[in-house]
Amino acid sequence: MDARTFLETERLRLRAFTDAPADEDRLVALDGDPEVMRYLSGGRPTPREEVRDRVLPRLQRRYAGLGGLPGYWAAEERATGSFLGWFEFRPLADDSAAVVELGYRLNRAAWGRGYATEGSRALVRRGFTELGVERVIAVTMAVNARSRRVMEKAGLAYARTFFADWPEAIEGSEHGEVEYAVTRGEWGHRQEHLS
Repeated sequence: MDARTFLETERLRLRAFTDAPADEDRLVALDGDPEVMRYLSGGRPTPREEVRDRVLPRLQRRYAGLGGLPGYWAAEERATGSFLGWFEFRPLADDSAAVVELGYRLNRAAWGRGYATEGSRALVRRGFTELGVERVIAVTMAVNARSRRVMEKAGLAYARTFFADWPEAIEGSEHGEVEYAVTRGEWGHRQEHLS
């Protein structure tokens, strides 16, 4: 494992984003796919300027509550080094890792291969065993069945449905957003029953 690597699983390597033009290009391509952006922007691509000036700096931001670690990780396939997308494991409060939000955005070539579940499970485990996390939450549109299934497979359970006030409604937003969650105690209890 090299110094930039935060976490490795059987098939994934998670690393910090860099200022390298290649990372900007990868994010432009990811956010330029209408299917990837379907439940985020209604399929509208994110312009390069926005990726460079807003998205990439947000993905590189470091959090005191995580000991200065970033809250987002570039995901690469270990076998090939191919960029797959990113995972979010970001504290809701800058100075505390008590509650973190789990998220993921993977390119279409990575869909249906179990990468989102594999990366999410590894992050949840790292959060509860090494980072002092007490609760993990994840949010998606209620109609995003694939993302909801990943949350369940990662050990989170449905917590609530809520309606956010978005500047522009996208197809399916009338059904609201759902939050899934798991606490350290709930996760630990499940791990005991698995062994």
